[in-house]
Amino acid sequence: MFSYQDWLSFWNICFSPTLMVHHFCFGYPLSIFFIVINEFCERFSYYGMRAVLVLYFKYFLHWDDNLSTAIYHTFVALCYLTPILGAIVADSWLGKFKTIISLSIVYTIGQAIMAVSSINDMTDYNRDGTPDNIPLHVGLSMIGLILIAFGTGGIKPCVSAFGGDQFEEEQEKQRNRFFSLFYLSVNAGSLLSTIITPILRGKLALLGTNEGLGLIPLLWK
Repeated sequence: MFSYQDWLSFWNICFSPTLMVHHFCFGYPLSIFFIVINEFCERFSYYGMRAVLVLYFKYFLHWDDNLSTAIYHTFVALCYLTPILGAIVADSWLGKFKTIISLSIVYTIGQAIMAVSSINDMTDYNRDGTPDNIPLHVGLSMIGLILIAFGTGGIKPCVSAFGGDQFEEEQEKQRNRFFSLFYLSVNAGSLLSTIITPILRGKLALLGTNEGLGLIPLLWK
């Protein structure tokens, strides 16, 4: 059984920034494992949402192919432009850690808004299975996507650099391995989400759910 002192030591190791850099697990700073797991989950969430986004536009918001494609690619482009803003904020004002925390909160709010926007029962007043107030869902979706773009893009230049900062100068070998592991977690999250999300959507379709609908809120609940 763990004593009170054992639990207190564990708490200090996990949550004290001043102590964390002096505690290692398998030769690596303990904080590295949280960074890698967080990056995996972030990539899984982002690519899982993206995998069904066009279906959401077409079958829930009833947009045509041209508009759905245009909005989709605009969103993706914004996700790859906002890292510039994130880098400026981190280098000029907040620093990497506070930038990651702040924009992760923005990211989470955006994901939550997207989840809420895809709940058709919210405006299905006549209970016919389709939303009656499409403009409301469109507005929420656009707000959610903008917040997600700023969140995921803003933290992109900061996370890997923040991970590299966790190592001591003499840990060059471990630092190099970390970047390989970090890149692996990025690709693993992306790959698994693009495989699992269509499978979940297919199962929902078999259960009678409108094609492409209902999955977005399930991804984050």
